[in-house]
Parts: sequence; C-alpha cells; structure tokens
Amino acid sequence: MYRLVFFILFVFLLEWYAFQAFKTITKVKWVHYSYIFLMILFVAFIIYSFSQFDRSVGQNKHTLFTMGLLLVVTVPKLLLVLVLMGEDIFRILMGVITYFKGTSQTTFLPERVKFISQMAVAIAIIPVIALLYGMFSGKYNYKVIEQTISFKDLPPAFDGFKIVQISDIHSGSLDNPSQIQKAIDLINAQNADLILFTGDIVNTHATEMEPWIEVFKNIQDVPFGKYSVLGNHDYGEYIKWPSQEAKSENFKAIKNIHPRINFELLLNENKKLTKNGDTLFLVGVENWGHNFKKAGDLIKASEGLKTSDFKILLSHDPSHWEYEVKNHPLNFHLTLSGHTHGLQFGFEIPGIFKWSPVQYVYKQWAGSYENAQRFLYVNRGFGFHAYPGRVGIWPEITVIQLKKASIE
Repeated sequence: MYRLVFFILFVFLLEWYAFQAFKTITKVKWVHYSYIFLMILFVAFIIYSFSQFDRSVGQNKHTLFTMGLLLVVTVPKLLLVLVLMGEDIFRILMGVITYFKGTSQTTFLPERVKFISQMAVAIAIIPVIALLYGMFSGKYNYKVIEQTISFKDLPPAFDGFKIVQISDIHSGSLDNPSQIQKAIDLINAQNADLILFTGDIVNTHATEMEPWIEVFKNIQDVPFGKYSVLGNHDYGEYIKWPSQEAKSENFKAIKNIHPRINFELLLNENKKLTKNGDTLFLVGVENWGHNFKKAGDLIKASEGLKTSDFKILLSHDPSHWEYEVKNHPLNFHLTLSGHTHGLQFGFEIPGIFKWSPVQYVYKQWAGSYENAQRFLYVNRGFGFHAYPGRVGIWPEITVIQLKKASIE
C-alpha cells in the first residue's frame, strides 16, 4: 500500500512539473487538455499493469513492455524536473531578494522563463529517443569485444588460445529470431578454440528456451568444446511456485537445456583440457552472489587441483571474484562472469571511459579487472531483462586470447 501511495505521489510530482513546462511553452488549451488526458491514460495503464503482475508467472512480454513504457515516460521527466526545480530555486531567491528590498511586485515568485521550459523539454527529448532506440534496435546491437590477457605461467601450448564468452541469454525476453541468428553467426565467425557461457539461460521457466533451441544449436562445435554454468535466474527463485516439486522439475528442465544446445554444464566441477601435452583446467561453479543465491562451492569444484595448475573459473556473479576468488590460495588465473548486464544503460568510450549506475552496486561490472596477476572479465550480456532494451551498454560477444608473457 505504501509503495502505491509513494508511486502516485512521485508520478504526480513529475506530471505537475511537466505540465508547468507545457503551460509555459504554449497557451493553447486543447494541447493542455490532450496532455492531461494522455497522462491519465498512462498512469492508469501502469497501475493496472503492475496490479495484474502474476507472481506465479514472473516477467513476460507484457511486463517488459510496461517497464519500457514506464522508463520512456518517466526518465525524461526526471531531467525536466531537475531543470525546472533549478529554475524554481532561482525564482524563490529572486522573490526573497525583491521582497526584502521593498520593491513592489504583484506576485512573490517571478514568472517562469519560456526559454528555460523550452530547454528542459529539449533535454528531456534526448532520453526519449535513446530509450526508444534501445528498445527497437539497441538490444540487438551486438558488439564483438576482443581482449588479450597475458600470463607468465600459461602452459606454452595454450599461447594464442582463443576463447569466446557469452553470458545472460535471458531467452524469455528475446523476440527476434533473425537478429539472434546474426549474433550466432558472429560467434561462429570468431573461430574459437573454446566457447563458454556464464549463466542465466532463462528469466525463470525452462519453457522460455524452447523456441530458441534450434537457433542456439547453430553455435558451431569447436576443438576444445562448449561449456556453461548456471546463473541466479536459472534457479527459479523469483516467482511463486505451486509446489516445491514444480520448482524442482523446472530446475531439472533448465539443466537439461544445456546438452540440448550442445553445451556441457559444469555443476561445481572441473574439466581438464589437454593440448600438445600441456594442460589447462576449466572450473565451473553454480551461482554464488554476495546478494544472491550461494549455490557455488569452490572447494568441491576445485577437487584434485593444485595451486600450480592453470585454471579458468566460470562464475556467473562477479561479486564472487571480489569476495572469494581474487585472493584464494588455489590461484584462479582467469575468472569469467556476467550477471550485471552493465544495467543495460550507460556510456562507454572503449579503452578510455565507462559509466553506468550499476557501478555503485558492483565494483566489477563490465570488462577486465586484475588483482595480483589474477584476472576477471565481466561480459555485458547477450540478452536483456526488465527494461526491454539497451542504451550505451551493448550486448556483447567476448573474444579472449590467452598469451604467454615473457619472464624478465
């Protein structure tokens, strides 16, 4: 109840300020009435949609559309409010100064400046365009990001070894088979030695993946195989199930998806890869998140391994690296994660600058990180969730080449 009241008050504040801008820009009454009518329809639709959310179903195409519409309408108005609030602070100060000077005035507050309102509306249009682009095109604007990571103790036979990583498919959100096939073609074009998937194959239900099985089976076989782990969404934790048995059956079906698309699912276990007599170990843990499900068991997954063994760890949530992995005595050379999606919103100039609100929650949220020659790479995600789009943080196919560093 309190959330609904807060939401209504929040929307009222946004709409009141937005209406002030429209009143300043134009005096045409039918424009005012049309705006009020459209906003009443919008608020009614949002409240109705949220009231109909079914906890036994979870996110679906309707909830994705609703979230997208909510962001398209409200985010621009937040910018508009900031500009107009700044103007209001100035108007109040001018009113106070004029009052104490004893200057005669008809009203305490000076009138709004038309130019300020025009500027506020112009600024607000920018995120409208960006968010709409993100929903219609940005979510499938796949980028191949190449990384070369050097290790002094890399087994010589693996010098130049090429790994392709994808993460966070979220198949229940996907809606364009031709675009997904283009992404699969990009994966295949990399001529990888090894392909790895780091979790969240669905939003919740195993059935979400059914329309996409044949598409993802088109990821070609590579010399050293295709391996995967689970993410937090793969456990069905975010909906209300009719019974524990139904939840368990869904989890079993999700695990069975991986062999159906020719990936070997690693469940707290490791695999030995051999090339020209040298060895490398893949270690795959179940989800371990500082604020999410902790099913990952690093001790069990590393059974039989030594500190000197070269290890690549697959762990969905990058907070696992921060809290358990980066200083672990077994020395995990490279950890591959996903999970954050870079919040699907932010700004990046490759190699120079990157920003997303998610960085205030996760210390490691996109790209490469290093601690004492132990590396983490966080993939920005293949699919999308909640907001049905991407702005600035594009869907990613990562290509990592391992190099043998010279010992000085």
